[in-house]
Amino acid sequence: MISTPEQQAVDAAITSRRSIRAYLPQAVARDDILTILRVAGRAPSGTNTQPWKVYVLEGERKQELSSAILAIYNDPEQARLHTEEYAYYPSEWVSPYIDRRRKVGWDLYALLGLTRDNKAGMAAQHGRNYEFFGAPVGLIFTIDRVMEQGSWLDYGMFLQSVMVAARGRGLDTCPQAAFTQYHRVIASVLNIPDNETVVCGMSLGYADMTKIENSLITERMPVEEFVKFVVKD
Repeated sequence: MISTPEQQAVDAAITSRRSIRAYLPQAVARDDILTILRVAGRAPSGTNTQPWKVYVLEGERKQELSSAILAIYNDPEQARLHTEEYAYYPSEWVSPYIDRRRKVGWDLYALLGLTRDNKAGMAAQHGRNYEFFGAPVGLIFTIDRVMEQGSWLDYGMFLQSVMVAARGRGLDTCPQAAFTQYHRVIASVLNIPDNETVVCGMSLGYADMTKIENSLITERMPVEEFVKFVVKD
């Protein structure tokens, strides 16, 4: 079956999306940011609750947040006092999930020339999260604490829509759960009200394809491994 140009454009925006960890300093037009978020706002949500809230950071305000988090991250004693507000990952890992997690981590470190005994190098690379990997735009997403699990599912559809809309405009992103550990710092710097929970952060900008880390393309399992057609015998 031959795809239409419209289908090809949508498929390309979805399949070309990947986590970009180095960006050009090129600014992103304010109109583009607003359009991306406006388009993503059409994401579905149960009874149209639209539970998403977005804080857009650029320039000095973005640097202020990065500096505040890194000051704590680089001090192990202080960093231990900051924990995630919700469990993003399982408390007990099992295969195949732990295998996939390890592979993407070691594949990235291998590209960067970081060996398993280079703990300082790995910590520095993880710290790049808090600089939004050099992206000109940082996004912090929050949700009202009264919302339950269903609204978090809705939120995932919104985040995906942000990333796909960005790709459709030649922009790249990296969704970042790493920010959740420092939700108290984020709330303080951005004056986020007490009734909001930090969901994640996201980098937005133009990929610097001269950087080796951006050559990483993670594997996906064949569709036959996660799809089962339920039919009558």
